[in-house]
Amino acid sequence: MTSRPAAGGGRWVSVGPDRIEGWLRRFAERHGSVEAVLEEDVVRLSAEDGSVAECHVPFPPLAPAGDDLLPALVRHSKVERRVGVLLVRLGGHAAGVFEGERLVVSKVGSRLVHGRSAAGGWSQHRFARRREKQASEASQAAADVAVRVLVPHAGTLDAVVLGGDRRAIDALREDRRIEAVFALETGPFLDVPDPRLAVLQETPARFRAVRIRVIDPEA
Repeated sequence: MTSRPAAGGGRWVSVGPDRIEGWLRRFAERHGSVEAVLEEDVVRLSAEDGSVAECHVPFPPLAPAGDDLLPALVRHSKVERRVGVLLVRLGGHAAGVFEGERLVVSKVGSRLVHGRSAAGGWSQHRFARRREKQASEASQAAADVAVRVLVPHAGTLDAVVLGGDRRAIDALREDRRIEAVFALETGPFLDVPDPRLAVLQETPARFRAVRIRVIDPEA
C-alpha cells in the first residue's frame, strides 16, 4: 500500500486487491458507520466522523448487485483480467500482456536519443536535426513493438494501460497500426522511469490497485 498527498486536499492511497477488503473494514472501524454511494466510477464512502474515502474503481464500470457496493468493489478488484501494457519514454519502450499478475508475453527495447545541446549557431541546428531524427526513430521502434506484442492480442484484452511519458505516448496515437491498442485504453496513466523489464513486471501492483482519495474531517 502506498500513500501520497492529493491535489485539492487529502491523500491518495493505493490498495491492492488482496488488501482492499481489510482496508474498507478498518476505515469503518476507525471512523464510524459508513454510507456508500456510487458516483460514476467512484465509490464514495462518507463516515460518521466526517471522513471521506473516494474509491476509484479499477477497470470500470462497476456493476453492483443491489445495494452491496463494497462487496461488489472487492469482487471487482480481484478479477484477474487480461491486460496489455505499453510504456514509452524518449529512447525506451516496453510492451507486455498480463493475465492477472503474470506476464505472458513482452518485448523491451531502447534507442539512443541525445540530450539537448547548449551550443549555438549552425552546430546547434545540426544537433537539433539529428536529435529529432533519433526521437522519430525511437518513436517508430516503440510503435513497432506495440504492433508485435499487443496488436495480435487486442481481441482478447480486457484493457490496455499506458505509461512512461505522455508526450512520447501521444506521438504514437496517429499510427493506424495500433488503433486497436489505444481503443482499449484505461487509467491510470503510469508514471514510470525508463521502461525496462523489471519496471514492466511491477506494473500490475499499480494498475490492479484501488486508488482511494482519503479526506479527513476538518479540525
